[in-house]
Amino acid sequence: MSRLLTIRLQVDPHIFSLTQKAERGTAVIGAGKAGFELDPRLERDTAPVLWLGLCELRLMDDRRWPWLILVPQRPGAVEIHDLTPLDQTMLTFEANTVSEALSQVTGCHKINTGALGNVVSQLHFHVVARNENDPNWPGPVWGYGQREPYRREDLHGFIEKIRARLS
Repeated sequence: MSRLLTIRLQVDPHIFSLTQKAERGTAVIGAGKAGFELDPRLERDTAPVLWLGLCELRLMDDRRWPWLILVPQRPGAVEIHDLTPLDQTMLTFEANTVSEALSQVTGCHKINTGALGNVVSQLHFHVVARNENDPNWPGPVWGYGQREPYRREDLHGFIEKIRARLS
């Protein structure tokens, strides 16, 4: 029998709702903020995967690297220090969870993470699976060559694998 556990936390003016299926140990947190708009370049270059708590998880549409992006749903956030201490903790938790899932799905050699913001200033956090034979190893993925979009069926298939691992 499935039990549903709901916890409400009030922090600043933000209200978070945590719903957890007890028998599976999975959690989905809704924390979207009114007035938040995704940067048009992130919208164009990525595909939505799922909502975590603080962040929307998106997949970079570049088949050269399995590359996920967490976008904290906080209007005006540019740097991690722009987030509240609770949001900073949540971002760390979500980044670790996503990193582990990406590592398990891809079997990669290394996970690269970072929040650069030199091209898109809206706060977003990269989680990239790397292997010793991938393009530009061991150099960075940012700004290397031309983006190679996924075939639609491959994009959707990879998104489903990530969703399944995070569920």
